[in-house]
Amino acid sequence: MNSLIRSTAWCLRSGPVGCLARQAGGRVWLASARLLCAAADLQKDLGEIVKKDKVVVFMKGTPAQPMCGFSNAVVQILRMHGVDDYAAYNVLEDQDLRQGVKVFSNWPTIPQVYFNGEFVGGCDILLQMHQNGDLVEELKKLGIHSALQDTEKESK
Repeated sequence: MNSLIRSTAWCLRSGPVGCLARQAGGRVWLASARLLCAAADLQKDLGEIVKKDKVVVFMKGTPAQPMCGFSNAVVQILRMHGVDDYAAYNVLEDQDLRQGVKVFSNWPTIPQVYFNGEFVGGCDILLQMHQNGDLVEELKKLGIHSALQDTEKESK
């Protein structure tokens, strides 16, 4: 974390034309100060974004028009539970966001789901939580009533 703070401070001092050379693992990495500042800003912004809403999904496409099967599955799972009020971010519109969210979560795939600022996982994790009943409990912790509970009551 200290290196990130130092890099950000260096970015601010050096301006847009600065360049940082760093040796790591026998390689020399070059990055423009503007790029480093943008990356640091994006990580800070992502931290704020995931805390802003109870449920946040970074996906390919939109809930109305998912652009991959995994994103569609997440939308359908949330819909089955009656979760319609969530923030969705289309990573196909912004490559920096697409890569930045992977770094932020340390998770290599999209979609990504967050509850109350905490990373939950991708499609496979959400599907597993749905299948074993954990999703109902997690939604309850968020103050969200799962529509599947009503369906279960009606069938009894």
